[in-house]
Amino acid sequence: MSTSTVTSVETGLPIRVTPVDEVSLEARASSLATRSIKTTSKRAALHLSIRCMDLTTLEGVDTPEKVASLCQKAKRPDPTNVSIPQVAAVCVYPEMVGHAVEATKDSDVKVASVAGAFPSGLSNIDARTADITDAVNRGADEIDIVLNRSAFLAGDEKRAFEEIVASKEACGEAHLKVILEVGELGSYDKIRQASMLAMAAGADFIKTSTGKISEASSLPRMLCMAEAVRDFAYQTNISVGIKAAGGIRTAKQAWHYLVVIAETLGTDWLNSERFRIGASSLLNDVLLQLKRLDSGFYSGPDYVTVD
Repeated sequence: MSTSTVTSVETGLPIRVTPVDEVSLEARASSLATRSIKTTSKRAALHLSIRCMDLTTLEGVDTPEKVASLCQKAKRPDPTNVSIPQVAAVCVYPEMVGHAVEATKDSDVKVASVAGAFPSGLSNIDARTADITDAVNRGADEIDIVLNRSAFLAGDEKRAFEEIVASKEACGEAHLKVILEVGELGSYDKIRQASMLAMAAGADFIKTSTGKISEASSLPRMLCMAEAVRDFAYQTNISVGIKAAGGIRTAKQAWHYLVVIAETLGTDWLNSERFRIGASSLLNDVLLQLKRLDSGFYSGPDYVTVD
């Protein structure tokens, strides 16, 4: 990949997209994965993970009752411990947005909705924006769409870009997250290119994966995206959020992602306005780790709910 440019919708200026040094990227990701967190800092890191967490239910068997249960868990992750913070958001299908809004109205938990032909991203733009508008009208605070990888990988970056621009416009005041589905992009150069394209088109967040494929998030891929966010901010003075999703199940994995963000983007990104981590199963392990810090031993399997 040679250096290319993409024009920012917000600034009207060209953004340089440079090639990725794959060897250096993977070496740095491997090095960051060896960092440990001192015992005295573990509680703060675990609480931060929860505050930046999105809980999700995106199944064909979702019901209002299931969504209400998820929202209750988002508001009170541990009913026995009021010191445990709320999560950042719950994510549901548009049909379930109204139920989530009602269930979270007495909290700071945001309601996110996938929209726009999730998880494929393959539909005409009118249908995609209508889906977004529907979710926003139902009360969604955040909209998650998927990059049109078919167009992007075929070389039609213009179509992929314009679809994100139209999606951002349909969002109104709602924040737009663009899911890159990094496991399908094929190379770090493509991940960087897609990251820059999405941010230039107006994304408020870029996100690794839908969680619907086996090749999802990884530290090197996350680092590649974080470096793109850093370079985009340097060129435009615009701070874009970043979300890790897919295959993140343990507190230790979450710590690794926090380290990548802190070391690449700085502590200004260590909050739910600029960093999210999405994996409902992750919450259970984080709660177990907190319980261990309190008691000195692991609780039994009945301590946390099973999603």
